Amino acid sequence: MRFRDVIGQESVKQQLRLSVQENRLPHAQLLTGPEGVGKLQLAIAYAQYVACRNRTEQDSCGSCPACLQYQQLQHPDLHFAFPIVKTDAGDTCDDFSEQWRNILLEKKYFNLGDWYAWLGVETKQGMIYEKESGEILRKLSLKSFGDGYKVMIIWQPEKMNITCANKLLKLLEEPPQKTLFLLVSEHPDELLPTIISRVQQIRVPRLDEQQLAEIFSPDMAHIANGSYLAARKLSDEQETNNRFFNDFVSLMRKAWLVGRKKDYAALQELKKWSADMADAKVGRERQKAFLQYAQRQVRENYIYNLSHPEMNYQTSDEQAFSTKFAPFIHDGNVEQIMNELDKAEQQIGQNGNAKIIFFDLCLQMIVLIKR
Repeated sequence: MRFRDVIGQESVKQQLRLSVQENRLPHAQLLTGPEGVGKLQLAIAYAQYVACRNRTEQDSCGSCPACLQYQQLQHPDLHFAFPIVKTDAGDTCDDFSEQWRNILLEKKYFNLGDWYAWLGVETKQGMIYEKESGEILRKLSLKSFGDGYKVMIIWQPEKMNITCANKLLKLLEEPPQKTLFLLVSEHPDELLPTIISRVQQIRVPRLDEQQLAEIFSPDMAHIANGSYLAARKLSDEQETNNRFFNDFVSLMRKAWLVGRKKDYAALQELKKWSADMADAKVGRERQKAFLQYAQRQVRENYIYNLSHPEMNYQTSDEQAFSTKFAPFIHDGNVEQIMNELDKAEQQIGQNGNAKIIFFDLCLQMIVLIKR
């Protein structure tokens, strides 16, 4: 991966390039920032730039033997550590190296949930286990290929167990010669303070909205709040979000008609709405996703009343609805509405009767929207 393959982040790219050009590479660096802004991609592009023998001021050449190996993530001096879940398939990162290369080459941008889903273990929590620290030491003790730098990229280092973290600390204190550690973290506060004190931190900011708007729609770029990954997922899920929006509007309008206008025909429509939402064909994951969407929309409508559009993350259709609906979400009911939606989500997750849960939610919305 070359710098030109990483979306935006020009100031960070320049900082990394200069460290190579001026021959002042810190042996351990920590790239931190929000999810989906290109931290891991920057780390790989930086490592390739270090290894390239024909680099320019702006980027690696992309055609020398080292670059060709990096492009396939198969350079002998490039090593990765990342969270895994122990299975019969193995208990170290090397046992999952093929899956790791595949997700990087195919998706490029992904998060921890995507990685677990790729492995087929999304219901479990991964970790960088103690055994991995021995593998890291072994790899970095080997002679480098062509007398270049050995690079160890640790993705999500906050997932290291305490023994592994302490052993890594010793390596950071006394690193092997010509070794470059690149830690990529979204939660650096979860790392050992002693590790933080031994790395140079590089803050990777959110992407510029305009840059995302050149790839996705302006609505998607705004809602994504500077995350390429969020924008891509929103774009992929646009059809689903449109259905969620229509379901949310239907729920709130009918609840308003019953509570404010005593429109009992709307009450019958709410009963049908709750039955449709409870249909087994919808599925519990989709039901939970709708309730999460509804919570986000309640938050956005409450914020809408503050008249600070830069704080709102909605599509144009959602904003149009909020112009009329937002006044009904206020200090007197916003907390209770959020609590009811959250409670319904939890009950669905606990395999409760979906028809009862959604109809009870409708009744609660009638009372709360009326306030």
